[in-house]
Amino acid sequence: MKAPLLCLIVASCIPWTAVAFAPARTMVPGTMPSTHIASFPKLPLVMTSPVLRMSATAAAMEEPSEGKETSSGGDGTMSALMFNLVKSIVGAGVLSLPAGVAAFGSAPSAMIPAAFLITGIGGLSAYGFSLIGRVCAFTKANSYREAWEKSINKETSIIPAASCTFKTVCATLAYSMILADTFKAIFATVGFNISRSNTLLGITSVVLLPLCLLKNLSSLAPFSLLGIVGMIYTAFAMGVRYFGGGYAASAGAFLPDVAASLQPAFGTIGAAGVFSPNAFILVCMLSTAYMSHFNAPKFYNELKDNTIERFNILVGSSFAISIATFILMTAFGFLTFGSSSSGLILNNYSNKDTMIGFSRVAVAISLVFSYPLAFAGFRDGVLDLAKVPVEKRSNGLLNKVTVVCLSLITGLALAVKDVSFVLSFGGATLGNALIYVYPALMFRGAVKKMGDKASPGLKKEVKLAMANACLGVGMGLVGAKMALKSLAL
Repeated sequence: MKAPLLCLIVASCIPWTAVAFAPARTMVPGTMPSTHIASFPKLPLVMTSPVLRMSATAAAMEEPSEGKETSSGGDGTMSALMFNLVKSIVGAGVLSLPAGVAAFGSAPSAMIPAAFLITGIGGLSAYGFSLIGRVCAFTKANSYREAWEKSINKETSIIPAASCTFKTVCATLAYSMILADTFKAIFATVGFNISRSNTLLGITSVVLLPLCLLKNLSSLAPFSLLGIVGMIYTAFAMGVRYFGGGYAASAGAFLPDVAASLQPAFGTIGAAGVFSPNAFILVCMLSTAYMSHFNAPKFYNELKDNTIERFNILVGSSFAISIATFILMTAFGFLTFGSSSSGLILNNYSNKDTMIGFSRVAVAISLVFSYPLAFAGFRDGVLDLAKVPVEKRSNGLLNKVTVVCLSLITGLALAVKDVSFVLSFGGATLGNALIYVYPALMFRGAVKKMGDKASPGLKKEVKLAMANACLGVGMGLVGAKMALKSLAL
């Protein structure tokens, strides 16, 4: 029963994924079909056949009938940037997604609409990512903030800057919470029963603080490879435990070592549960999970021969791989533990499970060396918002700000224990803004500044982009309400 259900879930999303990420083939009226991309970029992805195919047509209408695009970009290869983008998307946030499914369903069939949600939100996120790349192509911007300045205005550029800063607060907070739970379980595996609070304080003061005080983080770059390796191994281990039945209700070999509240529990609320408002908790968690949009300008400008067509291939392929990974890991977790799925799914597994123990170690090491990179974005963002010039950021000032900011994050991690709440609430607010709202506003601004040079197709697509933004606002409002409600329960 297990294998057919999982195959059904994956297979049901394959056609949608293929439609979502098929590159748009467009042609200029009066010319033969061609893959040529001219000076104005086409819409990257065709995500839902009627609506987004319209935007592909809009892009085609802006293409001149002759002449070739002069592309530039950096020296990043397609394969290298694809690996980096997948690594940027597939992080520890995927380990909370089974809890998002458990928020609205308790029967295995709830995973079917969850798979469609993961695919749909992934497609919309990819569209927002690609919109930012197009804005950079229009405006020659090199950063998210610069894209806002050139497409809208410089005076309000603090809005996306502040959003990115506070989004890194959510990221570092989630990292601290996951590290506390993970190291607590690792210590228990080797016979040390240490409380979550003491674990967090110890790891923060002994490991995280020295790393965050480093001024040059380039030496940590090689360790980022551990992130994707750790996720691959964790997906493998979760799959083995799911198919092997090690946690099967009443018969699993590891169940005696799992707390009653974390043992598998299945009810009768299946696919129909997706119509509950609680489904927005998963939707907003996905907004956090797919969040990498502030790096879109970097990927566009670093891509060698960065035509929009090549950028769209990069975006479509990377998000498709990420979607497949999210579906598999979410399915393995939820189909193993059902409505008992924890906000960090690794917490459901026995501390005596050696295979999962290695997963915890891999995730912990990955987060430890990724933590300073995310924290640096938080600290530097605070200094940017405080308008402290770079030349005045002495080592002494950086050290003081580091200690204060890290203390704030640690205090919040001690008080808030449900990482799924952080991811869902952060996704409902800042995540939705960065993924849906800001890219649409920048695209509208860029098209508006073209004036009469903007084609009718581009002007029509502005309506599509703004509809996507309104959808993001709506999902955010409901998702934030449901996240707060779940915290109160």
